[in-house]
Amino acid sequence: MITIKAELFKEIENIIKDLNPKTISNERKAVLQPLIDFIQSKVSKNQEIRINFICTHNSRRSHLSQVWAQTMANYFNIKNVFCYSGGTEATALFPMVAETLQNSGFKINTISKNENPVYSIKYSNNEHPIIGFSKKLDDDFNPKSQFAAIMTCDSANEACPFVPGAEKRIPITFEDPKAFDNTPQQAEKYKERSLQIATEMFYVFSQIKSS
Repeated sequence: MITIKAELFKEIENIIKDLNPKTISNERKAVLQPLIDFIQSKVSKNQEIRINFICTHNSRRSHLSQVWAQTMANYFNIKNVFCYSGGTEATALFPMVAETLQNSGFKINTISKNENPVYSIKYSNNEHPIIGFSKKLDDDFNPKSQFAAIMTCDSANEACPFVPGAEKRIPITFEDPKAFDNTPQQAEKYKERSLQIATEMFYVFSQIKSS
């Protein structure tokens, strides 16, 4: 049985407790199943689990996926999970993503301010922060082999039919909240996408059986 760790920041825990994986359709569960299978295979063999979430600009969906996946691995006490993100090109982590995560209870500090800021994103007092910044998928910050490449947007999925070093390539695409930038719905739509990703990552890690 998987034991649940209670070391997340309280606000994040409260959000997780309100998530409803029953809202995930059977079609969507079929999309998520290859990631479940990849993680389960690694857990069963006591191997490290490396997951690189890839989007075109590594600015929105890939970061939300990286952060929530790492958080859910901790929540369900799945050990040796290392989540990354990258893009087919580097731009910058979009500020609304950092704001959305902060509003969900993550503690965010800006480590460096430039055209591509670097953020420290913490979900727990005792865990390493996630380092968030935009980078290409093959950046030195990311793994070179033995990882699953999760394609979080259609354009990256089409542009990268082959991801060098990836053990598995899995398309799990999300609608881009960028469509609502500079509109009155912006904050609401980023929160909506964040909660969708959180719910799906909750479902993925809830399916893993400890070895």
